[in-house]
Amino acid sequence: MGDGRTARAERSRELRRRQILDSSLSVFSEHGYWQTSITDLVKAAGVARGTFYLYFDSKQKIFLDLLEELIGRLRAAVRGVDPQADPTVDAQLKAIVAHILRTTAENRHLTRILFREAVGLDDAVQTRLTGFYDELRAYLVHTLELGVTLGVVRDDIDRETTASCILGALRGVVHRYVVDHDQDFDPDGVADAVVSFAMGGVRQRTA
Repeated sequence: MGDGRTARAERSRELRRRQILDSSLSVFSEHGYWQTSITDLVKAAGVARGTFYLYFDSKQKIFLDLLEELIGRLRAAVRGVDPQADPTVDAQLKAIVAHILRTTAENRHLTRILFREAVGLDDAVQTRLTGFYDELRAYLVHTLELGVTLGVVRDDIDRETTASCILGALRGVVHRYVVDHDQDFDPDGVADAVVSFAMGGVRQRTA
């Protein structure tokens, strides 16, 4: 009996926390991080200020939790690439880029906040973003090294620099298709263009 009440209480608590997070994301998206106050967040959540503080002690804590959720989804998207399904380097890179594009598009509001306001926002935010970018760069380096092993990527390339270039291109297309516009787009098509450029450049092929 007690375990049932405890489980219900935990579910209720998690639902309330989710409610506050979702409403806060809407407010951040509409007004921006700096222009949003705790009062705005409390009002949007429809809870008493005391209840709000049971879950979050600051707007920074809410923002960090939202950021962790997005990074977790991006990380899962990258790790969800199955090299056994199609072991070619191009296919793996396209899958990574397409997965990230889909995930950021599905979380467009938070992605916009991060791209527009997160840089220099807070040391904790910057640390989390830098950590994720470092993880993604390492994943790209690993994929390139696999390509060298398979003989489809030149062994004289600077893997770190090349991975950083791909990452930069990825951030650019996220900005173009997710942050700056609301229109639907084809993640696979954009991923194909990014990887085709990264792997082959734009020079005309000679006969």
